[in-house]
Amino acid sequence: MSVKLNPDKEIVETVKKGLRRTGGYCPCRIQRTEDFKCVCREFREQIADPDFEGFCHCMLYYKSKD
Repeated sequence: MSVKLNPDKEIVETVKKGLRRTGGYCPCRIQRTEDFKCVCREFREQIADPDFEGFCHCMLYYKSKD
């Protein structure tokens, strides 16, 4: 298993700007709770799932099963 940044540099830069603007909270979400602090709870749970492969909600990270 590995977690890597999205290979699309434009998406990475856009999301990182949003994270700076929101103080580290997912810029794709309205609520500012600990569940949405990057790396969000949803993606942490997906990382723990051995069958999950894919992007986090805001497409910043990608988890592969390799």
